[in-house]
Amino acid sequence: MPKQAGLILAFLLSCLTHTIATAQQDLPVSNGKQYEIGEISVVGAKQYNEQTVIAFTRLRSGDLVYLPGDRISNVIKKLWDLDLFSDINLYATINGDKVDLKFEIEEVPELNKVTINGIKEKKAKDIIKDNDLNKGTKVTENLITKTKFYIENKYKKEGYLNSKVTIITRPATDTVETQKVDMLVNVELSDRVKIEDIEFIGNEQLSDAKLRKQMKNTKQKNIIRFWKRSKYIAENFAEDKVSVVDKYKENGFRDARIISDTLIHSGEDLITLKLYVEEGNKYHIGDIDFLGNTVYSDKELARQLGLEKGDVYNGVLLKERISKDGDPNADDLSNLYKNSGYLFSTINPVETKVENDTIDFEIRITEGKLAYFDRITITGNDKTKDRVIYRNLRTRPGQRYSQAAVLQTTRELGQTGFFDPEQLNPQFLNANPYDGTIDINYALVEQGASQIELQGGYGGGGFVGTLGLSFNNFSIQNLFNKDAYQPLPMGDGQKFSLRAQASTFYQTYSASLTEPWLGGKKPVQLQLSFSHSIQYRFDFNNRSRGRPDKDSRFLITGGSIGLAKRLEVPDNYFTISHAISFQHFDLKNYNVGLFTFGNGSSENLAYTVGISRNETDINPIFPRTGSKFSLTAKLTPPYSLWNGTDYKALADERAAASIEATQAGRERVAEIDQERFNWLEYYKVKFEGQWFTSLVGKFVLSSKVDFGFLGAYNNDRGIPPFDRFYLGGDGLGGYALDGREVIRLRGYPNQSVLPQDRSQTTTSLDRNDGATIFNKFEFELRYPITLKPSASIYALMFAEAGASFDNFRNYNPFLMNRSAGAGVRIYMPAFGLLGIDFGYGFDPIPGTVGGPNGWETHFIIGQQF
Repeated sequence: MPKQAGLILAFLLSCLTHTIATAQQDLPVSNGKQYEIGEISVVGAKQYNEQTVIAFTRLRSGDLVYLPGDRISNVIKKLWDLDLFSDINLYATINGDKVDLKFEIEEVPELNKVTINGIKEKKAKDIIKDNDLNKGTKVTENLITKTKFYIENKYKKEGYLNSKVTIITRPATDTVETQKVDMLVNVELSDRVKIEDIEFIGNEQLSDAKLRKQMKNTKQKNIIRFWKRSKYIAENFAEDKVSVVDKYKENGFRDARIISDTLIHSGEDLITLKLYVEEGNKYHIGDIDFLGNTVYSDKELARQLGLEKGDVYNGVLLKERISKDGDPNADDLSNLYKNSGYLFSTINPVETKVENDTIDFEIRITEGKLAYFDRITITGNDKTKDRVIYRNLRTRPGQRYSQAAVLQTTRELGQTGFFDPEQLNPQFLNANPYDGTIDINYALVEQGASQIELQGGYGGGGFVGTLGLSFNNFSIQNLFNKDAYQPLPMGDGQKFSLRAQASTFYQTYSASLTEPWLGGKKPVQLQLSFSHSIQYRFDFNNRSRGRPDKDSRFLITGGSIGLAKRLEVPDNYFTISHAISFQHFDLKNYNVGLFTFGNGSSENLAYTVGISRNETDINPIFPRTGSKFSLTAKLTPPYSLWNGTDYKALADERAAASIEATQAGRERVAEIDQERFNWLEYYKVKFEGQWFTSLVGKFVLSSKVDFGFLGAYNNDRGIPPFDRFYLGGDGLGGYALDGREVIRLRGYPNQSVLPQDRSQTTTSLDRNDGATIFNKFEFELRYPITLKPSASIYALMFAEAGASFDNFRNYNPFLMNRSAGAGVRIYMPAFGLLGIDFGYGFDPIPGTVGGPNGWETHFIIGQQF
């Protein structure tokens, strides 16, 4: 049969040499006597016939063998080594000088199916896979023992020290094959063992508390510590012991070590860990000599190393200053050389002399040849055109190797949004230290570049809905090329957006186009935008009355053109931008808040200049390190310098007219305001800074500060009723395109945080005319759940505070509305960023009386980074 033939062939190939040798060299054991083999028989064979087993033995009738002797012993051993039999007995019947041999065997059964009880189905599948418990596998005692040990050891590593595993086999009932068995594995998981106490013995220089603090994942029970449980996991304990020794090395104890450790059961599910420490002597740094360096002087290397004679020896710090593994941005000697082109350099610190408590070092450097990039290639881009990628590369063929250039290229490719930043992988190929060349391939994985924006939330007195289409890798050049529609013309790196937004009392339509490389040769970004908005009057305090008053409306039409250029000085993270915008405001019976001239118009021609710096890491959705800031100024022409209007006189006349409680007085105020604001005159300054810091594990802290100020060139003309700051809520904006800045402050209703210096009698949101000054501080602790291309998800906890003011006279940066809470963000390429926040406002809304505002729920639908 094929199965038997395969087993026979495998056996013959593995044992042929040994069999021939033993056949020729049979030796007697003790007083063994030689006999001639007569009949050979086999009893108990079911899967293999009698002749197959005899063929395994290599014994034949007529052979001479010793009883007892080496050859018979080796035959039995060979049969056992096959792992085909669970029991083997040999019976010899002697008749004169002849012997008949009878092998009585019991075959090892084959596995039919496995059932694992006591654990989840997924974990059971993993155990079956890891132990090759497949149908047809021979169920030997070794297999059972090995499987039992594997499961017990697996759960011990996870802290289930007292777990029990039992394995039984029984004849299979769902098959006619008699040599099949079912395996039943019962896993009895105990509670995770907890650490009652961690004791250190032999430590005099560092206290138990300091050493326990170094053990990040192995903690003893403490009722006030709820964020890290005191479970025992052997793998974590092994890592934490290294951290304890590192703590000694950081404090000068180079020879410190843990001699031994003991685990003592102090209760049913409690243990005590005892660690025996040998501290050794405390050392200091002596002379540090540099050998082999020609590119940098001793003084330059010593300054980069940052260690001086007499410093306490710190083995961990010394290693990091030479080369900090896993951190290509580290300020160490290795990166110093690699960023200068010396890819093949090696740097090794060597202790040359240990005398008393002082250690002398030699930093031995092999600089190697300068390395140059040879071939630069890209792979994985199916939609994005090669030239769009190559223009972002900071590495060029023939250019001196720079690790910083490789990292900068990777970061900029990730920031485009066309590729999955978590899978961006620069591959170093054909590194040749002899001719000093290296090839590099940027392996890319494209992700969805187009988005459907479905944004919703309650803002400005009602539900606000948005429908938008954003094509982030668009090709305007192929707009009229029907062959390029697959389904849209893509691949040139441009961004084209169409957006419509509406609520009960307004409608907004906008379009924008961004070309990041104007002309295709330099990173000069061109942005064009157009928008039109219709806003109707709405009584915010009586929303139940229903519809807005469409006879009272506010029309806004505008557009802008902007240019932004990436700078090289002071570094290439800086960008300077310029924009010119124009807006036409048309009011029809719109006497609301600051708009005293209910019928009229205003023109807003402004120039905006900004400088920004973005040094965040490769993933724009979930940055882990780096910072970004922006400083912008929006300026209108100072019309009051040349238009000949006496605004001081107008201000006095307005003040007098406003005192009159007559219709004529109100009409005169409206006429004066129309004249004051026919062409808007103001300046607006904003600052935003954000820092990202990687903490323990995957936790990232985002710290952010925002500040804004709206001012007037001519105080008699005053600040216009446009371009103001509105604080509070989820930050949903865009519905009133009058230049307003909607500032997020969770834990409070949208745009509800009125200026702190405004009259306390102002309780109506209808009287929220915005503010001219605001400041805000925000902290977010983020944790990534998954960062896959299909969906990036992270959870967050936040604490923030902010306030707005009408003027600097009453500005107080410490008088703020505070809030805290938690939320989650989900980024999907097709829909942008989705999220929900639960915020608790600790203070009352300005202008109201009472206690804390309490809980607010904020939804984020749409891309808001």
